[in-house]
Amino acid sequence: MLEALAEARRAGELGEVPVGAVVVREGEVLGRGHNRRELDGDPLAHAEMLAIRDAARRMGGWRLSGCTLYASLEPCPMCAGALVNSRVERLVYAAADPKAGYCGTLGNLVQDPRLNHRLEVTSGVLENLSAELLRDFFAALRRKP
Repeated sequence: MLEALAEARRAGELGEVPVGAVVVREGEVLGRGHNRRELDGDPLAHAEMLAIRDAARRMGGWRLSGCTLYASLEPCPMCAGALVNSRVERLVYAAADPKAGYCGTLGNLVQDPRLNHRLEVTSGVLENLSAELLRDFFAALRRKP
C-alpha cells in the first residue's frame, strides 16, 4: 500500500487527483499507475487501469491470476470491471469512495456472484494516509483564485 500511496503522491504533484495503484505478484511490483486523466486528456487514465495495463504488458498477457492490486482509493465501476476482466485475485484499498466506489460502498462489482470471477477484498489499509492526501489536494484547489 505504501507503493500505491507513493503513486498517489506523484499524481498530486502533477495536479491530478492523488490516486495511485500497484499490481503485485509474489512480492514483486508488476505494474504501477497514478491518475493521468488531465495530463493525457483521457477519461480512462485512472490509476488502476494504468497499473493493470502495465502489469499485463509485463506478464505478457491479460490474465493477472495470482495478482493483488493495491489502490489508494476504492475503485470506480470502470476500474472494478477491469479488475474482474483481468482476473486479479485480490484487491486491497485504502480509503472508501462514497461518490464513486464500486467495491463495497455504492455497489460491489468485484464480488457480484453473477459474474464469472470474483475478488477477495480488503479495505481500510492505511486509510488515514490516503484520506489526508485527498483532503489536502482538494483544500488546495479550493484556495486557488
